[in-house]
Amino acid sequence: MKIINAPSLANCSFLDMGNQVKQLVDGKADWFHIDIMDGHYVPNLCFSVNIVGELKAAYPQVVTDIHLMVEDASAYIPRLVEKGADYISFHLDAERFARRLLTNIKSCGKKAGVVINPSQRIDVLMPVIDMVDYVVLMTVEPGYAGQKFMPESLPRLAELVELRKRSENPFLISIDGGVDMEHAAKCANLGAEIYVTGIFTVFNQPEGLEQACLTFKDKVMAGARSLAQSS
Repeated sequence: MKIINAPSLANCSFLDMGNQVKQLVDGKADWFHIDIMDGHYVPNLCFSVNIVGELKAAYPQVVTDIHLMVEDASAYIPRLVEKGADYISFHLDAERFARRLLTNIKSCGKKAGVVINPSQRIDVLMPVIDMVDYVVLMTVEPGYAGQKFMPESLPRLAELVELRKRSENPFLISIDGGVDMEHAAKCANLGAEIYVTGIFTVFNQPEGLEQACLTFKDKVMAGARSLAQSS
């Protein structure tokens, strides 16, 4: 069972961000999940491309996972590549030429992914399923941190896992939105690997940010094993 903890930096306090990022690193976070929003695709703004370069300079060992919530994703790729982004995903419903953009990202030596919203069918992935390195399954509506996990996302995840099996492309599956321990365990049991963690798992937890990160994987794995044994 593979569990990748990708804390969403959108949950950091801007006044204490440097300290909180260090706590995430000390807590052995695998990835930094970085939301870039343009105020058009979603009615919100979050992070500039520059943060990617600053994070890679300070913590080169941590993977940067860029989630583009923008109308013109292709315009961001050159600067993200320059700044050292590792994984880059974009929303399928915002891009008319998805195969071209995936090819562009991969040709730059980066991992390329697509994002599926709760209102989209899972099989919308079919035209690009052979090209993706990962698929981000939104388990809330995109644009704002702090929303609760949509339970109806679980059968959608099961459908996505089955689609992956049939495709013979072993892409990773990322769960983004309202991830809590209960649903993370259920998602792990179904076959997801990447978890965009936030206020329900690592941020604002009684044990503190670093310790919450350190124990996240163990708790999710234990919960998933318990579900597997009881089924």
